[in-house]
Formats: sequence, structure tokens, C-alpha cells
Amino acid sequence: MVMLHFTVDADKCTRCGECARDCLWGVIEMDGLPVVRPENEARCIECQHCLAVCKPGALSVFGKDPADSLPLKGMFPDPARMETLLMGRRSTRRYRGEGVDPALIRHLLEVVSHAPTAVNRRQTTLTVVDDPAMMDRLRAEVTAEALKLLHEDRFPAGWERMADYVRGCEDGTDVLFRNAPHLLVASAPKDALSPMADCHIALSYFELLANSHGLGTVWNGIAKAMFTAIVPQFAARLGIPDDHQIVCVMSFGLPAVKYHRTVQRPGGTIRRAEF
Repeated sequence: MVMLHFTVDADKCTRCGECARDCLWGVIEMDGLPVVRPENEARCIECQHCLAVCKPGALSVFGKDPADSLPLKGMFPDPARMETLLMGRRSTRRYRGEGVDPALIRHLLEVVSHAPTAVNRRQTTLTVVDDPAMMDRLRAEVTAEALKLLHEDRFPAGWERMADYVRGCEDGTDVLFRNAPHLLVASAPKDALSPMADCHIALSYFELLANSHGLGTVWNGIAKAMFTAIVPQFAARLGIPDDHQIVCVMSFGLPAVKYHRTVQRPGGTIRRAEF
């Protein structure tokens, strides 16, 4: 249990009660000032909504100084730019040879750590291959092992489509990782509350943020199949915990292709609910 260290600056507090009203589990009560009674502390899920909702910044929890948080007013992207980002991102399968600045990768992952998870459990693990030389070794060894299974007729049954992809590597083409210099694996404990949703949300955050920085990304279902069914020994070599399930994988890097406009798609199946 993390200590709440819940404190309120009485001079700044307006007694508006927003922190108590927004506390999902009723941890905070109003007694003139906001208070957390000892018997309620264990219900806290560490969401920090109280810190975020307090307009004057009078409230601190977990020792966090509100002044260290980023202000939100006027900082969200306007709808038109956000819509263009959503419609303009493309699956990148052509990458430049050089790697991404490691500091930028770290920054992206730190921001992505804010992605929502079920009951704020934050059990998602993001395992990143940030060294292009390591990625080259991984690419070579996974491809070689998969080709060996194919040539020795030991490819797992039911994975014929993956066998076709591996067969495409026989001429030296990197079908598995698309020559991307980096890889990101999202995993979570098998008994997590919502591992599938948590991991997909995290990589969706990463994809959009990476694209806003000019990086290319591609959801790599082929790599996921390699690590989970074809050559699963490589998951352990990457350091994926034994009790985790790999949910999704993403290749990323500096793109060797530039797209100039959004595509035009018919609307999806949208229907008005009836009740």
C-alpha cells in the first residue's frame, strides 16, 4: 500500500468539494476541508483525480506538488489537428537505417505511462528494443529460427499464414520486422483485470504520439505470432516475464516514406442505438 500523504493547503482551498465529488471510491470526504480518514485509505486506487481536479492547486497526494503538473488550459490540440492525426497516420513498412534518439524513445514511453488501465492497476509492461544493433541481431536470429522450422517441416500446425510470411524471408527480405530499427512489446500479467484492453490502449497512445513526432509505426501481428507461437523462446530472451501474456507488438522508427494526404474511406457501420 502506497502512503497517501494527503495534505491540503487551507489558505488555497476554496472548500468547493470537487475533490470529494470526483473521488470514485469515496476516499475523500468534506469536513470543512477535504479529509481522508485512515479507514478509507485502502480504497484509494492512486488515480490522482483529486490532484488534477483541484483548480487552485491546494491539494497534494503521494507527496506530489501540484505545481509540478502540466496545466491543461489551452494546451489540448484543436479538433481539426487531432482529426488529421487520427486519419493521417499510416502503417509504416519502410524505414530509414538510423535509430531514433534514445532520449526521445524514453520520453515517449514516459508519456505513454499515463494511458488508462482497468481500475488504474497499471500492470502493462512495455519492453522496448531501443538499440538498432540489438534489433538487427533479433531480426536475424528470429528469421533464421523460423526458416529452420519451415525447412524441417516443424512449423506449428494451424499457422500456415505465418509460414507464408516466413517463406517470404528466404530471399533476404525482412517480412517479419520490415527492417524497422526498433520494436515495442506490450504485455501484462495473465491474471490482470483487462490485459488485452490495457495493452492495446497503451500502444494506441504510443502510435499517435510517435506519429506526432514524425516517427513511423506499424502494428506487428507477425512479430506477435513469432514470440507467442512460432519461436516463443525469444520472448524470454527479450525479458518478457514468465507470467505475462504478449498482447501486441509494434515496430517503429524513422520512416523512409512520406505520405501527403489522408485517404478517403466510406463510413464504417454506424447505427443509432434503440432502447
